[in-house]
Amino acid sequence: MPPPGQTQLPDWDGLKLRVRTLIASHRVMIFSKSYCPYCNKVKELFRSMHVEYYALELDVTADGPSIQQVLAELTNQRTVPNVFVNGTHVGGCDSTYQAYQDGSLQKLLGDTKVAEPYDYDLIIIGGGSGGLACSKEAATLGKKVMVLDYVVPTPLGTSWGLGGTCVNVGCIPKKLMHQAALLGQALQDSRKYGWQYEEQVKHNWEIMVEAIQNYIGSLNWGYRVSLREKSVTYLNSYGEFIEPHKIKATNRKGQVTYHTAETFVLATGERPRYLGIPGDKEYCITSDDLFSLPYCPGKTLVVGASYVALECAGFLAGLGLDVTVMVRSILLRGFDQQMAEKVGAYMETHGVKFIRKFVPVEQLEEGMPGRLKVTAKSTEGEAIFEEEYNTVLIAIGRDACTRNIGLETIGVKINEKNGKVPVNDEEQTNVPYVYAIGDILDGKLELTPVAIQAGKLLARRLYGGSSTKCDYINVPTTVFTPLEYGSCGLAEERAMEEYGKQNLEVYHSLFWPLEWTVPGRDNNTCYAKIICSKHDNNRVIGFHVLGPNAGEVTQGFAAAIKCGLTKELLDETIGIHPTCGEVFTTMDITKSSGQDITQRGC
Repeated sequence: MPPPGQTQLPDWDGLKLRVRTLIASHRVMIFSKSYCPYCNKVKELFRSMHVEYYALELDVTADGPSIQQVLAELTNQRTVPNVFVNGTHVGGCDSTYQAYQDGSLQKLLGDTKVAEPYDYDLIIIGGGSGGLACSKEAATLGKKVMVLDYVVPTPLGTSWGLGGTCVNVGCIPKKLMHQAALLGQALQDSRKYGWQYEEQVKHNWEIMVEAIQNYIGSLNWGYRVSLREKSVTYLNSYGEFIEPHKIKATNRKGQVTYHTAETFVLATGERPRYLGIPGDKEYCITSDDLFSLPYCPGKTLVVGASYVALECAGFLAGLGLDVTVMVRSILLRGFDQQMAEKVGAYMETHGVKFIRKFVPVEQLEEGMPGRLKVTAKSTEGEAIFEEEYNTVLIAIGRDACTRNIGLETIGVKINEKNGKVPVNDEEQTNVPYVYAIGDILDGKLELTPVAIQAGKLLARRLYGGSSTKCDYINVPTTVFTPLEYGSCGLAEERAMEEYGKQNLEVYHSLFWPLEWTVPGRDNNTCYAKIICSKHDNNRVIGFHVLGPNAGEVTQGFAAAIKCGLTKELLDETIGIHPTCGEVFTTMDITKSSGQDITQRGC
């Protein structure tokens, strides 16, 4: 023990010997600190390579500061992690990753297997919008690319071709069926415009489905041709990781092939979630089945309040069917709730019935299509609801397709609650050579254009020397319900959480599309509002419109919002008359004023 009042000096010779012994006795030695994210990142790298390492956590070691000082003298590096491989000093986090990327780390490890040339520069698992965009961009930049795409059939046997959800069972057929419903409304309006016709007009489901599926088929073929033109290898096979940098591909006949790549991109997308009650998979359909359904669904119960649920309910009702929506809690979770309630109110006035606060507990079947008896229970008491339907469409959400592709084999982490993949701001997972894009990203938007943009930019960063990252802020979107809802930026509830109600000014207005005045329908139903930040020059942080062609209106304003649109700039903009979009150039009533926003003309 040192004399009272004196500090015991470190045994520097002993510490130097200890450090050298640690370096010499471990294939991979990491001097680390338990709380350091860069240290954890390096450990993740070696785990993904299935390489064992020894880490000395200097923050929980009694002589940690002294050991760090010895390392500084030995390596001229004062930070952690401080990495050694087979006795050779590699460096910190950036140096270790750079060594991994250029192959020198593998050589230091003596891992000749990893050093072998890969079959491909890039393999993409998933041939949806994002995967295809990434593959074609990488191929354009001179890389050897493979795309694997495989659709696991639905419980009813439905499957489809190359292109993913959007093209086959999402955006494209949804918008076309929405258009079919709008044409029905236009037929009703046309009489007021002088069109005279005597025959009873009716809709033929089979003709519509055939025409839409023919168009989708042409898109599927076009994607295959595009991949071939860019020399991208396409396999209609199910991809599954079996070891680092290697996948097994199984086709419909059960034939297996194996492929390696330097880099992988996960673009597997999502599939509809089922209820988990008796009869749901045997007797119900999802959006995966609806758009190619060979028969008219008839009296339909839509279970769910997602945008998929409301869009499907809307166009089915617009085609003249008896439609009911069963809602567990709120409409359009995640969207502005004032707008969501207005969407629902319009649908109710146009024939869609809503059953609120109920969830199905049982289905019984008598033929398909035929009679399905549905029993539901209130979420707020013991009340029971029973009714018969021809079709029950489940639209309660979607699950990421990540749990059966071997991610655990190579150490890729997923959010166990939802199956989604956490990534950094460059779409990189915790395993350095694996990236992810599209709907499977944790905490990101589930939109086709987002996946396409992310896929292209990822390929450019990997192979084109670009540093541009995908911007997930202020992304516009539209819900194609009978009265379309377009938005960009924050919902009003979210804006209040982030900025405080007192720091916001909300401008709003009802409006009446000129095209609706002659038929005399739905006055003071369409609605527009902008949410502005008072202390940022009244910058527009939320844009919302409920009306016809909302997607077209929103797309234009979204570019302005990206450029920092303010209320003053909107006021200075001269509107195009007569249009729906011009309402945003003439807004002068705030919510806080409480003034009447009823419109009496265009």
